[in-house]
Amino acid sequence: MRILIACEYSGTVRDAFKAKGHNAWSCDILPTESPGNHIQGDVLDVLKVGWDMMLAFPPCTHLSVSGARWWPEKEKDGRQQAAIDFFMELVNAPIEKICIENPIGIMSTLFRKPDQIVQSWQFGHGETKATCLWLKNLSTLTATNIVTGREGRIHKMPPSKDRGKLRSKTFQGIADAMSKQWT
Repeated sequence: MRILIACEYSGTVRDAFKAKGHNAWSCDILPTESPGNHIQGDVLDVLKVGWDMMLAFPPCTHLSVSGARWWPEKEKDGRQQAAIDFFMELVNAPIEKICIENPIGIMSTLFRKPDQIVQSWQFGHGETKATCLWLKNLSTLTATNIVTGREGRIHKMPPSKDRGKLRSKTFQGIADAMSKQWT
């Protein structure tokens, strides 16, 4: 399968699908942190090139409920609408199978409720990080390794220049479940 991993710089999800023998490509405005098939640029420029599946991880900065106190300012200056429009471009991409990932936020109201909310502790990582999945022609994920320990280290990260990148990275257990269960 030709698989596009949209808005991924880490290569985590791309490499999980590649390990299963798929022609997987990540695309992000940032360079990849892991050598491999990567398109550095705007994902909207490559949506119509014949992908069989897309897993998209659009930025949540202007959509996540954790930043709701800044929504009025972001509505006023257009940042939130731009993020909503980008999310919807991904939803409406001409690709048969789609997963859009984002935390709990405004899209659950403006678009629709997610098909599933997963937690990293369901896939082998002792963290709490509610992750919404909006699915098109894909089944919900089945937990693969429920672990104890529900630490919230992700939410407690101190401010730093890499905080956003570290918080947004997909856990390996979830990436592995996606590559195994959706192909």
